[in-house]
Amino acid sequence: MASFRVMVGVKRVIDYAVKIRVKPDKMGVVTEGVKHSMNPFDEIAIEEAVRLKEKKLASEIVAVSCGPKQCQETIRTALAMGADRGIHVDMSTAEFEASTPLQISKILAKLAKEEDINLIILGKQAIDGDYNQTGQMTAAHLDWPQGTFVSELTPENDKLKIVREIDGGLENICIKTPAVVTADLRLNEPRYATLPNIMKAKKKPIATKTPADLGVDIASSVETISVEDPPTREAGQKVEDVDQLIAKLKEAGVV
Repeated sequence: MASFRVMVGVKRVIDYAVKIRVKPDKMGVVTEGVKHSMNPFDEIAIEEAVRLKEKKLASEIVAVSCGPKQCQETIRTALAMGADRGIHVDMSTAEFEASTPLQISKILAKLAKEEDINLIILGKQAIDGDYNQTGQMTAAHLDWPQGTFVSELTPENDKLKIVREIDGGLENICIKTPAVVTADLRLNEPRYATLPNIMKAKKKPIATKTPADLGVDIASSVETISVEDPPTREAGQKVEDVDQLIAKLKEAGVV
């Protein structure tokens, strides 16, 4: 059975329970003084990597995060969950906020080559940008097979048997490694980091690199024009019975 060197992307995002506020200049959302945490889909990706290692199917897990210094906290969380070491790709807050999946995927591809990785596991999307592009672009840069929206992952020698979520239900595919896979919500239930593992994580190494060290140009051609709050929903109407519902629908021209 093949033993994988696994790289997992872990993104620092505004916590899912925080109410997002648009900046007064409408050029982004307020991040200062706001609780951040690891992207939930990336937690699932880390959990899957750790399970592979527990089954002796992975030899090492490298957690990678791009962004400002605070990203090291996210890496420490991944280390406490079971990753072996971390790599922080240092970017200023402005550089990170201006970056898109294209720049991040180039960084991940370069690191995969440098680290001799043969399996990359990413969350299918981040809950801030919701792009759902980084995994696909990383696979394209590396010219590796990809399995997206994975809800079940079974290694078989140098291949991966994958069950993936699609609009019509489930799809079964088999891809060769090295490969890139992206984790869907149903892949697993991430573990909580125990206190002993949190303490051990403090001693695990985190290397720091910059995009320039990797030879990656992070200049983005995407320009933010304006960030707006979604329109306020109008209040609904209560109806007493089906006849009144049909009458209201006719008034609205729906039926």
